Formats: sequence, structure tokens, C-alpha cells
Amino acid sequence: MENKIVEKSNLFEKGISIIVQKKKTFATILIFIIITIFSLVFLNIYENKKISEKYIKAGLYLASSEKEKSKIIYKDIVLSKNKLYSSLALNNILENNLEPNRDEVLKLFDIVENTRMKKEQKNLVKLKKALYLMKQSMSKEGEELLKEIISSNSVWKKIALEVSK
Repeated sequence: MENKIVEKSNLFEKGISIIVQKKKTFATILIFIIITIFSLVFLNIYENKKISEKYIKAGLYLASSEKEKSKIIYKDIVLSKNKLYSSLALNNILENNLEPNRDEVLKLFDIVENTRMKKEQKNLVKLKKALYLMKQSMSKEGEELLKEIISSNSVWKKIALEVSK
């Protein structure tokens, strides 16, 4: 047992001596890691700011009855695959009937569904897609999505059950 304690302390001391001997290398690596982390955080914040500005701009176009410009910007936001703004942009496209082409809307749904988001957010998107499909006389496909939501025991299960009745 004493051998294990001695071996652990020797290993610890060796690790410390290596760090002391190569402190410039470790400092350089540490600085590089910190700069990389800050850069990624800054880029993420900058990208979200740009997308939020686009979202606001599209909303202004929509309010001023420039629906085509608004639709183009909202589609661009959906294509950015942003966790928050992609689904919001798709909602605005649906609520304001900006895209009359059903296949195009279904493509936008697929993009939003494949965006990295939490399971319940994905289930909400599926619920909206099911409602859209049912509105477009594609009840069978809509019912299948509702069954997926119900079987996954989602927080949206109750609503999916009410819709499927």
C-alpha cells in the first residue's frame, strides 16, 4: 500500500516537474485554448446578432406589406439553421401565408427539423408540420406525425391527441 502512495506522489512530482520545465509550452497552449474559446463565443454572438437583425428587418418588411422581401429574408433565416430564429421565421412564413408552394414549405420544415434543438422543440415543429399537412389535405402524413408525438410521450402529447380526434 505504501508503494502505491509513493508511486502516486512520484508520478505527481514528475508531472509538476515536467510542467515547470516546459512552462512556456504549456502557457502557449493555454493561451491558444483561451483565445479559441473567446473567438468561438464572439463569433456565435456576432452570428446571432446578424440573424436577429435580419429577423427584425423581415418583420418590418412584412408590416409594410412588402411580403416578397420579407419571405426572402425569412427563408434565408431558416436556411441559416439557427436554433431560435429558424423556427420563428418558419412560423412567420406559415402564419402570413408567404409561401404558397406546399413543397417549398415542406422543405423548410425539413430544414428546421434537422436543426440542432431540444427534443421538445423538435416535437413542437412536428406538431406544426402535422397541422400544416392536415390543412393541405395530407391528413395521412399529418396523422403519422401526430402518432410519433403521442408515442414519444412528449409534453405536446395532449394537444396531439386532441388534434387527432
